[in-house]
Amino acid sequence: MSEGTVSRQLAEAARRFPGRLTLVATDGTLTLAELERRSNRCARALRSLGIQPGTRTVLMVKPGVDFLILSFGLIKAQAVPVLVDPGMGWRHLGKCLAEAEPAAFIGIPLAQAARRLLGWARKSIEISVTAGGRPLLGGVSFPRLMMSEWDDSALPEPQPDTAAALVFTSGSTGPPKGVIYTHRMFAAQARFLKELFHIQDGEVDLATFPLFGLFDPGLGMTTVFPEMDFTRPGKVDPRKIVAAIRDTGATHMFASPALLKRVGPYAREHGIGFPGLRRVLSAGAPVSRKVLEEFSRLLAEEAEVHTPYGATEALPVCSIGSRELLAETGTAAGKGVCIGLPLPGVKLWLIQISDDPIEAWSDRLLVPDGEVGEIVVAGPNVSQAYYGRPEANRLAKIQASDGGVLHRMGDVGWRDERGRIWFCGRKSHRVITPTGPLFSVAVEGIFNHHPAVLRTALVGLGHPPGQIPVLCVELEDKHAWKGSQALGDEILQLGATHPAGRQIRAALFHHAFPVDIRHNAKIFREKLARWAEGRLRGKLDFVA
Repeated sequence: MSEGTVSRQLAEAARRFPGRLTLVATDGTLTLAELERRSNRCARALRSLGIQPGTRTVLMVKPGVDFLILSFGLIKAQAVPVLVDPGMGWRHLGKCLAEAEPAAFIGIPLAQAARRLLGWARKSIEISVTAGGRPLLGGVSFPRLMMSEWDDSALPEPQPDTAAALVFTSGSTGPPKGVIYTHRMFAAQARFLKELFHIQDGEVDLATFPLFGLFDPGLGMTTVFPEMDFTRPGKVDPRKIVAAIRDTGATHMFASPALLKRVGPYAREHGIGFPGLRRVLSAGAPVSRKVLEEFSRLLAEEAEVHTPYGATEALPVCSIGSRELLAETGTAAGKGVCIGLPLPGVKLWLIQISDDPIEAWSDRLLVPDGEVGEIVVAGPNVSQAYYGRPEANRLAKIQASDGGVLHRMGDVGWRDERGRIWFCGRKSHRVITPTGPLFSVAVEGIFNHHPAVLRTALVGLGHPPGQIPVLCVELEDKHAWKGSQALGDEILQLGATHPAGRQIRAALFHHAFPVDIRHNAKIFREKLARWAEGRLRGKLDFVA
């Protein structure tokens, strides 16, 4: 595929395959030529309202025809779309928008009403456009705006290193932060995805994560937006996802683990398979062994589930397929989760773990293979800065000797003899005991194999370096633990043969872990630690 902006990739695809469907959604369809023409007109219409190059513009429109036209229209107008996941909740969303200081807001009537009621970015927003309904208390109607006879020729291309979007992190492991995406970064991500997964021209993508649809024209894929609430993938109706896969001939699907967990059991119970899917990508949260096994059985023999590793700041970084990952699972207890090799073009280092800023790179920071360290990455798909967050930049960015910027992922892991990376958890989730640190995902992997366990979470009580490690446990059967200390003892015995697991002296059963809304998988361990401390207050001598 050619380099350049995603808008240039769309223009080239429209020239080559004008009549090919590029979008199938519940509100209509678009061919490549229609998307190219209408997004060009949209860019000029937005410019007429004052949305100029660099104008930060909130986009809160449901995935569909208007979403794709507006997304490409904003890119072509060289505006900076502000992309915030509504699943993070109204409070976090309001803080993100206040921080972004957008000058324009494009949204459906519900989003416009919420903006006015809750006062989102009240001081900075000057331009309001309503899509999918009539404007509320002023502003411009997007359908009416598009009725004007705008020129449908393309505007000049943006420069590769100018800002293309402001994408906020989920906020599941700290305050949400706005990541500055450049046009070069978007193009690199698209190229890496195409090369890594061998995506072929003419494929069909079931995009349950809407932003992936922006890559599809350049990847040669048709985007399908199924009928679902995209902010709640864990609540999808599996029948609608199954129907969308079958009816559209989908060959590719990007889905959160929570969605796979809903669809997999339904398909198995009804004897449904997906022989047309060539690959499934699942990211955003760890994918359990059970989900991988169950969904893999629904695919053709040559197809598999891929679990790319990365973050909003850097994606993708590593990737591994389900066959290789499941082959490691039986011997991986206590080691963490294998996330595969770094992608060609991505550099990855493991350095000494620190919570302090690192001003400049030095090879003396490196740890040897086999030792757990902090993950640091660099590449054309890696962001250079957060917006308006100088302290976050100090903590997460390292100046390289060649003038570039390295990104600290905030994760810890180690490199095996084959060069693969093993993820051991978030740096902020490590428990620092008098005998050394324990790493959340590595320790939890020891206990998650118990058949009664849905998931576990390692938390530390007290202050480093004297923290007491406690295991919180959520069971498959929420009531199985009642009246039975034996089950807790049985779970703890799993750690007897592991140095890390042997340090756990208490297992507390929790009815339902506090988790992120979107993925239902990122555990809020800080909340669990406060809960565990309350349960064990006055009993710490017992568990120490």
